[in-house]
Amino acid sequence: MLSNVPVAQLRVFEAAGRRNSLQAAAAELHLTPSAVSHAIRKMEQALGVVLFERDGRNVRLSAEGEALMRHVGPAFAELRRGLELVSTRGPQLLRLHSAPSFATQWLAPRLGRFLAQCPDVEVRLAAGTDYARFSTDDEYDADIVYGLAPHSGLSVLALGEETVTPLCAPQLAQSINRPIDLLDQNLIQSDNKQVRWPAWFALNRLAAPPPRGFRFDRSFLAIAAAADGLGVALESTLLAEREIACGRLVAPLADRSESIHYVGHHLVSPKSPHPRRTLRLFTEWLMRELKLDPSCSD
Repeated sequence: MLSNVPVAQLRVFEAAGRRNSLQAAAAELHLTPSAVSHAIRKMEQALGVVLFERDGRNVRLSAEGEALMRHVGPAFAELRRGLELVSTRGPQLLRLHSAPSFATQWLAPRLGRFLAQCPDVEVRLAAGTDYARFSTDDEYDADIVYGLAPHSGLSVLALGEETVTPLCAPQLAQSINRPIDLLDQNLIQSDNKQVRWPAWFALNRLAAPPPRGFRFDRSFLAIAAAADGLGVALESTLLAEREIACGRLVAPLADRSESIHYVGHHLVSPKSPHPRRTLRLFTEWLMRELKLDPSCSD
């Protein structure tokens, strides 16, 4: 049966099934839409099944097409990974996904160092709150996630312990000498963080005040607001490292209160005995930047 279906037709089917579009597959493969449609019809005739359900110009995989795609998709993904693994010609692409605040506050400002050490690597970085799915389209090599990492079938590397403490502009810090002084301040809320003000106040044996003032859904927004003097943010000193280093933010209670310590971020990627060279180089660099032991992975 396999001899009746040329690899070229399988490649057309995989591209059309992955993109759910004959036009998109044609653009990817540098073919005409009619050539893609003809290849798929020839493949359907050879197999004796309908692979795509057609509704005008729209197509979607049939039940038989979905069943075949579950095998063909991973097979072509493995072929692409194998070719990239051994190829030494041209820039080596590293496809990264990251939690937005880690990408904005920590990773992006340091990528110049990585590229200086690995000039033959090209980095594509995307940021979002959804986890990378590592699906058959092979869109990402790794994801830096915030919170509990999805473990199923993935390699997980903890990116170290972070310290979460109140941060504010220097002029505001002059009136903050004890934890209780925060009750008179505008406390900036970060809605999507694992560590919030009630946990910090409880650790310092105080009742948290009701929320008021500014609320943000991203740490980088809360850090920016605090640096502009709009209130006190409860944030990671790792994410606020640049603002602290240049003096725009200070930790007024660093030695006079209890801080929260937790592992906030993980690097996750598909498990593989032979990870791509670009990912291996990036992981080693990342561990050096964070001063961590690269062997501490799940």
